[in-house]
Amino acid sequence: MKKIFLSLLLLLTITFCFAQKTEYITVSNIPYYNEATTKTDAYLKERCVLDIYYPKNVKGFATVIWFHGGGLTGGSKELPEGLKDKGFCIVSVNYRLSPKVKAQKCIEDAAAAVAWTFNNIATYGGDNSLIIVSGHSAGAYLSLMVGLDKKWLKANGIDANSIAGLIPLSAQTITHFTIRKEKGIPETQPVIDEFAPLYHVRADAPPILLITGDRELEMLGRYEENAYLGRMLKIAGHKQTTLYELQGFGHNMTEPAFPLVVKEIQRIVALKKK
Repeated sequence: MKKIFLSLLLLLTITFCFAQKTEYITVSNIPYYNEATTKTDAYLKERCVLDIYYPKNVKGFATVIWFHGGGLTGGSKELPEGLKDKGFCIVSVNYRLSPKVKAQKCIEDAAAAVAWTFNNIATYGGDNSLIIVSGHSAGAYLSLMVGLDKKWLKANGIDANSIAGLIPLSAQTITHFTIRKEKGIPETQPVIDEFAPLYHVRADAPPILLITGDRELEMLGRYEENAYLGRMLKIAGHKQTTLYELQGFGHNMTEPAFPLVVKEIQRIVALKKK
């Protein structure tokens, strides 16, 4: 009789857990510029949209903004499987691409999308004090630019220090190679100017988790750039910089990186809710 009771209790527990499984809603192709701006430019109207994937009937959830890679010249918004169903929202962003626009416009678009999220995530149930900005490669570069150089978000009425965390995956931290190409500078000529995240190191930046692939398998100098950014942030007085090098993985290291991204989001949320 005792065994039957325990079996029934286990069955009820499993049933309850499945019944309590969180549902997620996806809303696609939301413009993140206002209507007046969107009407002025057909390419902006096409590209400057985002998708939002959020937990249904949940209040106060965290949000990760995800910028796709592609060298600022290609790629499209995506909702990474490794970030889904983890209790937080994903905002996946398209942005304009070079050579149709100067690469500076990519940063402007990224800042506009982050500002949209701050201004609108509460409508979906999110907490705008728990917004993390992330991305891979070119998307990681954009996340660092809007998070470190405060002028981009300031133009949208947002303080970059309101970002709860930055998690760039294999970011370019010197001036992006597409911007250098626009200026006629060879890819092998490193430059650090206003378009380099390294130029904007500051002690009061949000917490930063830098993740790269193996230095011997990554794109040219990518690990070393991130290591240098991490070092300079610490020298500047930044207290929450962490660097991971994923041994055995090259530039396309998102899948093994996603568990680290999820863990960092959970850490940030726990700290914020203390």
